[in-house]
Amino acid sequence: MKKKSRYADDFILVLMLGPALLWFVFFFLVPLAIIVFYSFCERGTYGGIVYRFTLRNYVEAFDALYLNAFVRSVRIAFLNTFLCLIIGYPVAYYISTKPPRIKNSLILLVIVPFWTNFLVRTYSWMIILRTEGLVNSLLLGLNILRNPLNLLFSEKAVVIGLVYGYLPFMILPIYASIEKVDFLLLDAAKDLGANSMQVFAKIMLPLTLPGIIAGSILVLIPSLGAFITPDLLGGAKNLMIGNVIKDQFLAARNWPFGSAIAIILMVIVVLLLKLYLGINKENE
Repeated sequence: MKKKSRYADDFILVLMLGPALLWFVFFFLVPLAIIVFYSFCERGTYGGIVYRFTLRNYVEAFDALYLNAFVRSVRIAFLNTFLCLIIGYPVAYYISTKPPRIKNSLILLVIVPFWTNFLVRTYSWMIILRTEGLVNSLLLGLNILRNPLNLLFSEKAVVIGLVYGYLPFMILPIYASIEKVDFLLLDAAKDLGANSMQVFAKIMLPLTLPGIIAGSILVLIPSLGAFITPDLLGGAKNLMIGNVIKDQFLAARNWPFGSAIAIILMVIVVLLLKLYLGINKENE
């Protein structure tokens, strides 16, 4: 009877997990296997795939031109993550200290940008940052500047767009961690003579570190593969690796080479995730 009951439970579990497993296999593992297979093939004369094994795509991916795109992507992604953390932590802390009614309204304001298409929001930054845009018009109108700033089509514009786009992904995990903190611990530390910096460094920061790490991963990974923001706000001189992959698939029609770069980027992301899991495990 116990064996039958166990088999019945296993059967029910399979039925429950079946749709999710099928979705995972057909919409993740199968496309990933195709990309891996293509990365070892050759490009046809007029595009397309020649099913002939080669490692040339991976060797070519380490050319200086593409290495610069990788380095630029990693640098901008880490800078974006750092800025989101510096801005997002105080915002999350401020929200967590408010009464429930105000707290819910502030969380709603953080989520509201998700209701608008990301492409539309990026185009709005083009209007704000252009020479005749809101920023330059305001600074010139206040006589702070005599000549407009060249903000659009620069790395500064890319960073601004990425910070705006991914800041909520930093705020929400940190807010969830701060919500779990017992603020009586902070009061106790102050009663024992600790100043505000000591309270933050020795109590608040360690307790909210899981939220900081989670938010950093949620910001860093999509920033590495970003292509819409660099394409619209960065111009040709500020292309990131996501733009290179997009161009290889759509413009150059070199699917094998684009697949190889995508696999390398995926390996970088997996290594970062492994690093995150290792750090998180040490802090548990």
